[in-house]
Amino acid sequence: MRRLKALFTGRYGATPAIYRAPGRVNLIGEHTDYNDGFVMPAALNLYTYVAVSPRADRKLRVYSENLGEVCDLELDSMRPGRSGHWSDYVRGIAGVLESAGYRLRGAELAIMSEVPLGAGLSSSAALEVSTALALVNSSGISVDLTTVAKMCQKAEHLYAETRCGIMDQFISCRGRAGHALMLDCRSLDFQLLPIPPQVRMMVCNTMVRHEHASSGYNTRRNECEVGFRALSEALPGICALRDVTLDDLENHSNHLGDVIYKRVRHVVTENDRVKRAAIALETGDIAEFGRLMADSHRSLRDDYEVSTLELDLMVELSNGQDGVYGARMTGGGFGGCTINLVEAAHAQEVQQRLEHGYEARTGLRPTILICETSDGAGAAPEGSLEPNEQTH
Repeated sequence: MRRLKALFTGRYGATPAIYRAPGRVNLIGEHTDYNDGFVMPAALNLYTYVAVSPRADRKLRVYSENLGEVCDLELDSMRPGRSGHWSDYVRGIAGVLESAGYRLRGAELAIMSEVPLGAGLSSSAALEVSTALALVNSSGISVDLTTVAKMCQKAEHLYAETRCGIMDQFISCRGRAGHALMLDCRSLDFQLLPIPPQVRMMVCNTMVRHEHASSGYNTRRNECEVGFRALSEALPGICALRDVTLDDLENHSNHLGDVIYKRVRHVVTENDRVKRAAIALETGDIAEFGRLMADSHRSLRDDYEVSTLELDLMVELSNGQDGVYGARMTGGGFGGCTINLVEAAHAQEVQQRLEHGYEARTGLRPTILICETSDGAGAAPEGSLEPNEQTH
């Protein structure tokens, strides 16, 4: 933490407390969270760090080291709504905490992140959660991590105006090193599932992020709501698409147009895949897990239509490599990253071949990280390293 402490002291003349929250990769279970379904993310050893010290007034002064920008926010004048500036996430979590009755102290904040922006690794949730911990702890407030996750989700809804599910914030709070986490997005019950020690997670950033990513995400969510309303007329007992079985869908497909049918089919089959993937991890059947990842990618490509040519290419190249158990796109789609599960002994060779193969086909040099799972958010341990102090 040396670099961030030095930066903070040089800018603010104070010694900060430092909190961190991880990004995440979703192993399987895409676009199911906002349908009350099941997801299986893992927290990554890529963090957003927030250094904080209190002020005597009700102002937040926030510096982003990655962007080299400063902004000032007034705690007494937080109003929902999107400005499009990165500070929406800081403003949002402060505003939601205040509206929930937690009176915050003013604070000086410095933010430093190693979670890639726009790559589908949930840089926004890592920023929200680390900021929330910094603000509540600086104010002497105790809030449990599940409540933090819910408030961060609400902040993203009201201030960034992205209608995300709970998965990203929850795994950033509740991740566990060496494990994936299967989350029931309705009850928030979760199960920690061991990842075999010989398996590595390989995150492949295609370096492409399409301009319509945010609008496309909200469109898919609206399409799911249309599907739910249509099916609920025939299935009055359902509360969300999570409650629809494949038989239900096939028996009542006449209530849906072709596009909405495909969207619902993805959600229904993806929820089933997550539950089967949990059994595969429990039994150590990584080959079966890989097959489910392949099925998930095909569904996201063909039924949910959120993949891209670049994501499809990265998956295709990965599936041709020795030591790759499975590959799929991860995150909201329309660009960003794929996730591979790779045998540790082959990981570096696979990484090099994917870098060369992808660049040869696209002209783009991908960023490919061999990652470890991590624990969720908390105070940054003494001696932990920040960006530019470590290598990947």
